[in-house]
Parts: sequence; C-alpha cells; structure tokens
Amino acid sequence: MNTRNTPQNHHVRLRRTAIALVSSAAALSLSACSAIDAFGDGGKGTAGPTKGNDVTVGLLLPETENSRYEKFDYPIIKKQVAKLTDGQGKVEYANAASDEKKQKSQLQRMIDDKVDAILLDAVNSKSIASGVKAAQDAGIPVIAYDRLAEGPIDAYVSFDNELVGEAQGGAILKALGSHASSSKVVMMNGSPSDPNAAQFKQGALSELQGSVQIVKSYDTKDWKAENAAANMKKAIALVGAHDIDAVYAANDGLAGAVINALKDAGVDEIPPVTGQDAELAGVQRVISGEQYMTVYKPYPDEASAAAEMAVLKAQGRNFEFEALAADTIDSPTKKGVLYRMIPVVTLTKANVKTTVVADGIYTVKQICTAKFATDCTEIGLRK
Repeated sequence: MNTRNTPQNHHVRLRRTAIALVSSAAALSLSACSAIDAFGDGGKGTAGPTKGNDVTVGLLLPETENSRYEKFDYPIIKKQVAKLTDGQGKVEYANAASDEKKQKSQLQRMIDDKVDAILLDAVNSKSIASGVKAAQDAGIPVIAYDRLAEGPIDAYVSFDNELVGEAQGGAILKALGSHASSSKVVMMNGSPSDPNAAQFKQGALSELQGSVQIVKSYDTKDWKAENAAANMKKAIALVGAHDIDAVYAANDGLAGAVINALKDAGVDEIPPVTGQDAELAGVQRVISGEQYMTVYKPYPDEASAAAEMAVLKAQGRNFEFEALAADTIDSPTKKGVLYRMIPVVTLTKANVKTTVVADGIYTVKQICTAKFATDCTEIGLRK
C-alpha cells in the first residue's frame, strides 16, 4: 500500500480500523446505493456512456485449488454483469489452473476477441504485466481482481489483505494467551507468486513477530495442499509433533493439509490452526474444533463490485467508475491505482450463522452433515 505516513494512507488505516472484523455483507451490499443509481436515473446517459449494454467482460481466474473461484466468483460475476446490462452483457471466462503461461495465452485470446474490459486475477502478478500492457495498447481496460497485477491496470478490487493476516495472527495470540511468548509457531504461508500472500504474511507477522517463537516458516508453491503437507512434515521432523503450539496457515486448503499432517504424526489434540476463505471443509473443521478459525471474505461483495466496475469501464462511464473506488494503492509498476477495498470477517463457531449462512454461501444442511450434526447442535445450527 501507499507509504503509511501519508495523509491518504492515514485515512485508509483509520477506515480499516473502523471496519475491521465486522460483518460486511450488509454494509457493502451493492444495492440502491451503487454508483449506477447514484444519479437518480439509473446512471443512463449521465456520464456520457460510449457503449450500450452489449458489453463483453473477460474474466481470467488463476486456479482451481481454491473452490471459491468456480463456486462463487465466476457465477456471481456472470450474474451481476447480466443484471447490470438488462441481460445483454456477457462474460468470457477462462481459468488458468495455476499455469501462468496458459493465462498469458488466455489473456491474448481475449485481446484478439476484442472484449470490452478484462477482470484479471493473476497467477503471477509480475509476469502478466506484458499482457496487461498489450491489452492497454489494444484499448482494453484491465481491472486487477483479488490479486494486484503489475502493469498499467485501471483499478484493483480486493479484500484488505493485511487485515486478513492481522486477524489470523491475532487469533493465534488469543488462543495461546499468557503462554504466547514461549510458544512455538509454524508459518505455512501462501504462494510466493501471489502478491496477496505476501500481504497476508506481513499482516500476520505484525501480530506474531516478537510475541511468539516462529520456529519454521514456509512459502507454499501454487497454494497446493500437497506442498503444504510436505512442508509440514519437515516442520514436524525438525520441531517435534507435540512441540508445535500453533500453526499460521494462510488459507483453508493449507490448514487442512497441516491438520492431516499433524494427525498422521500422532497428534490427537490439534493445536490452534488458522485459515482463510471459509471453504465448506474449513467451516466444518471450525465447527468441530479441529481448526481454530478462518477468515470469511464476502465473495458476493467483491465479485459484484468487480462486475460493476468492469461494466462501467466498458461503457465509458468513467466518472461513475472512479466513484466506486474509495482508496488508492501502489503496485510495483504503477502508483495511485484506484482501489475498491472490501472488509473481512473473522469466522469462529460463534458467528457461522450470521456470516456464511446469512449471506447464502452455504445452507445449514450443507454444513451440518451427519458427521457434524452433534457439533452443529452444540452451537445452535439446526436444519
């Protein structure tokens, strides 16, 4: 982000503090207060649109390791684009399956197809920069989605990534309590090619560094669970299965791998393990007590905001487009990128009902299968 002592970043920090760890699904709902409706006429004609509703939005998602992309992001963006364009707009979709070369060719295909705007969730934020430049040269705006891509992007829509890490690190300190300073913590970070992972790690370290003993720290290539499992086995061999007091796992996929590795090593009482993304398996592990917490990132808010910005930019409604971004952020290659920041929520047993269930991410029936029926009853989740 921008240098922390600037007035603007002071504003961002205050805003982050104000919204931290509260349910945001209602607060950021893209309903009557959206920029499209801000002018009282549905935004039609107000900003001099250069294109009608027959827009095509290119959507490039990075991988399938995390279930969110296929289950939430793509369907929500597709639905929102149709809604904002009276059913005339469409989404051209491609998933790179963690292959940065594949994503570059997918991006080039969208340029060749002359889509009107591109939402890009980069596999590798640095190497994709040349493709972003090619899109700009072709007159196609690119909005970085979820991960801050390098190159001449027009805007960035994502969650407050440092706050995610702060929430995870803070949860570990809370779980360890007065024993924190003597506790041994393993860090299972995300992929080194994902700039978000670095921000999650930075946020976690702001809580953990100097407060616990970080005995091992690993970056997990491509966010793959098998890589996390291999690293966790190394940590167990070096530290001792029963001497690990907590594990910072950057997301739920890594958390599951960590927990399984600990079980395989004979650990019956799993130490506090963090997560992120509120995947169904992660939520169920939180309910059962195997996983200490996860971070719920309201995908409907992020995806809807991104779809709205893409449609506005594709239609040339730049004033309304800029109005949707409340902040700016610096990438390694561009300063002052327009930034739409979405807040996050710490999810524990106590707020499953008011987060993922209330937002329609999962039904109680999906969560409370036979295996978790007793755990659900204990926290008041009933079918």
